[in-house]
Amino acid sequence: MRGGPGEAERRQRWGRLFEELDSNKDGRVDIRELRQGLARLGGGDPDRGAQQGISPEGDTDPDGGLDLEEFILYLQEREQRLLLLFHSLDRNQDGQIDVSEIQQSFRALGISISLEQAEKILHSMDRDGTMTIDWQEWRDHFLLHSLENVEDVLYFWKHSTVLDIGECLTVPDEFSEQEKLTGMWWKQLVAGAVAGAVSRTGTAPLDRLKVFMQVHASKTNRLNILGGLRSMIQEGGVHSLWRGNGINVLKIAPESAIKFMAYEQIKRAIRGQQETLHVQERFVAGSLAGATAQTIIYPMEVLKTRLTLRRTGQYKGLLDCAWQILEREGPRAFYRGYLPNVLGIIPYAGIDLAVYETLKNRWLQQYSHDSADPGILVLLACGTISSTCGQIASYPLALVRTRMQAQVYPFVTLEREPFILSRRTDTPPLREPPSSPCWVSSVTSYPRRACGAFTGALPPTS
Repeated sequence: MRGGPGEAERRQRWGRLFEELDSNKDGRVDIRELRQGLARLGGGDPDRGAQQGISPEGDTDPDGGLDLEEFILYLQEREQRLLLLFHSLDRNQDGQIDVSEIQQSFRALGISISLEQAEKILHSMDRDGTMTIDWQEWRDHFLLHSLENVEDVLYFWKHSTVLDIGECLTVPDEFSEQEKLTGMWWKQLVAGAVAGAVSRTGTAPLDRLKVFMQVHASKTNRLNILGGLRSMIQEGGVHSLWRGNGINVLKIAPESAIKFMAYEQIKRAIRGQQETLHVQERFVAGSLAGATAQTIIYPMEVLKTRLTLRRTGQYKGLLDCAWQILEREGPRAFYRGYLPNVLGIIPYAGIDLAVYETLKNRWLQQYSHDSADPGILVLLACGTISSTCGQIASYPLALVRTRMQAQVYPFVTLEREPFILSRRTDTPPLREPPSSPCWVSSVTSYPRRACGAFTGALPPTS
């Protein structure tokens, strides 16, 4: 291990960090300043790190803040813990962590990662280009991260966009064996469901407007955004803009759970016990998992479309809507539009995944030379652009699906219009509004913390 700086130099370095965190220059770092500093400097979970720093152990004279000496004691304790973690991962005890040791550590957690993925992790911390991580690089990288054990370190690496898992709207997240045993997987799914509910509720008026224009617009009835909103509000009031949102939120949980279970089985069939899936394999597994989930919950999609388009007083509720469809049209009506819906998954999944990976990797190559984490804003931009491209490509099939789902209405006549050219909106035609990935990614961190799930840069939920 390379020799570290002397005690005097260490105190000077800690003093400079203290001055940087002490934003109001009162000679103390309180929990607000520590939280802001941890978030600014990339300290993992800022709330958890701040609470650990301003604790009875760290604050020796309980006044809600740390002076310089208390701050130095806090960092000394952090370095001692980090040194133990470093030795735990440095399996051959040569003072450096290399690619093989990273792979071995993940394998012990029940996750097999490829050589390329391990190199990405190492590159995010390797400042001198030696393709190894020494103690100084390890210490400087994790000093302010709220990590307590080896599992925390591996979870941080796994969920901080270093590995290609779960960042695409189409592909579910992957969970280690320990995450499955400890229940971390369901906390992640619950957090994603909560974030999806907030996202869909926030964009529900735009979603209903989209369905309204897809079904009602024609050559003789040209609707625009303002005209569509005006018609819906005049018919049912402002609250009618959220019609169909209840079942749209309700189907998040079963769809996510089915997709996750199907993805795990398909992934195991493709990969066996080998390394994690490559991009092409993830596309296949994600598409098949999405098709499986859609097949099972598709009747809820039909109900969502009918409830979204319903007139005031037409249905008493979800069960009444389902009963009327079954009584008047038979059980086959619940799978009307199923084929174009499943076919639309392929171009959407392929373009979404390809554009996302291309944009993210291009940004990392151009602007990020010392980290494999592009940051939340870059991920939001990549996710929004890729989702938009995928939705535009698959929109004709989505339009056919929606009209077939709603064809009980007498004004829907597909035979009069060529579907390839029937794009009925004045704005980019999206299956979900383009802001939806941003809503999900921005909101997900809060429910994940509430569920106790370890958070990193989070993928959006479809």
